[in-house]
Amino acid sequence: MYELVIKKGRVINSDAAFTADVAVEDGKIAAVGAELAGRREIQAAGKLVIPGGVDTHLHFTLDLGGGLVSTDDFFTGSRAAALGGTTTVVPFIHPEEGESAAEAFNRRQREAVGQSVVDYGWHMNIGPEAFRRSGGVRSFVEETAALGISTYKLYMAYGYRLNDAQLLQAMEAIAGVGGLPVVHAENWELLSHLVQRAVDAGHRHPRWHEKTRPAEFEAEAAARVIAIARWVGLPVEIFHVGTREVVAQIRRARREGAAVYGETCPQYLFLNNGAFEREGIEAAYAVCAPPLRSEEDRRGMWQALAEDDLQIVSTDHCPFTKEQKRAGLQAGFHKIPGGVPSLEMRMAALYSEGVAKGRFSENRWVELCSTFPARLHGFAQKGVIAPGYDADLVVFDPAARRTITAEGLHEACGWTPYEGLELTGAVESTIVRGTPVVEQGRFTGERGIGGYRSRSGAL
Repeated sequence: MYELVIKKGRVINSDAAFTADVAVEDGKIAAVGAELAGRREIQAAGKLVIPGGVDTHLHFTLDLGGGLVSTDDFFTGSRAAALGGTTTVVPFIHPEEGESAAEAFNRRQREAVGQSVVDYGWHMNIGPEAFRRSGGVRSFVEETAALGISTYKLYMAYGYRLNDAQLLQAMEAIAGVGGLPVVHAENWELLSHLVQRAVDAGHRHPRWHEKTRPAEFEAEAAARVIAIARWVGLPVEIFHVGTREVVAQIRRARREGAAVYGETCPQYLFLNNGAFEREGIEAAYAVCAPPLRSEEDRRGMWQALAEDDLQIVSTDHCPFTKEQKRAGLQAGFHKIPGGVPSLEMRMAALYSEGVAKGRFSENRWVELCSTFPARLHGFAQKGVIAPGYDADLVVFDPAARRTITAEGLHEACGWTPYEGLELTGAVESTIVRGTPVVEQGRFTGERGIGGYRSRSGAL
């Protein structure tokens, strides 16, 4: 008799779907079959049983300086993740000036250990400071890899931005340890010029956030970083794609045989630039980077997912408080802290709009939200329901109906840009390495049961 058995659910993997019992023992999937018995049983007839979601792009306690810190810590954020059917998350380590990779890792670990209710890995940011260290960027990457981190964030914008020569050197170092670069692709020099020009002209409204970050310049940056990665011979993932111009760059490279992957996020699938015309602070809520684009772009992201021109849906979850958004709005569009909350709604929203509306299959849903992000980012024991894999499981009710409201969510910011969005399908139970943390849609887990998962390589 097994420790736990999920009974008679429809098991959905990225490559198969069948009715079966799923047995759990010692945090692992022990068996998938018929008439399995458990000391504890969860009845799942009429429900879907899927691998726990893997969100490979989110920010917990992101400190922008000046008192601006994103709202979710490791407990509130991971609790929201679990309630939304996500069992593995990958936030970021931002090394401070003079801080070694190990020191930065230990600092962030102190924030996470004893707090997270889901498993987690880390991305390590490589900024210009890494090139000034003893041993340079290669030494920094090797030190990072020794910590069990295999994915590296490269910025082409903000204070962490790298110039083209630094991008090349960083990618060469990442290739040396078998890692994966994940990239924020924008042309910072051009968009900074446009922002300043708009500010000098007296423009303050949030609509100017998009107007000063043209899709053409985002696509140019994506093309440039793809070219560098191809020259190095390194796989690369382009983060938070929301415009058809960037999809075209990814599609072209993939059709030419390059290992290029694209991620989009719920904000680019459910919102468009009309959100900047909402009243008052609602317009500030929509500010994120890269910005929301046209309705044609929004529809294009769904098409790109269906046609495998984009391969992952993560969230870039990075909300700030109403007060912080309001203060930015009063100061002007360029002072609004960017980021939206999408962590809790991701899995159900993708099912509702993707599967229930016939855009793609249940298998593709699982592939986008769990199986492929786990594989690409080096979580070898996650994203599949099969013996030997981690028992990260979600029981999902495809017939449930839910309307998204800020009051009904558990993220710490207290607002959502998806207010009133009606969904088909809802998470009923979430299990993290064999331990139920959500039951009947309610959080029942304990702070700190999630753990750090070391990775030795990507893909």
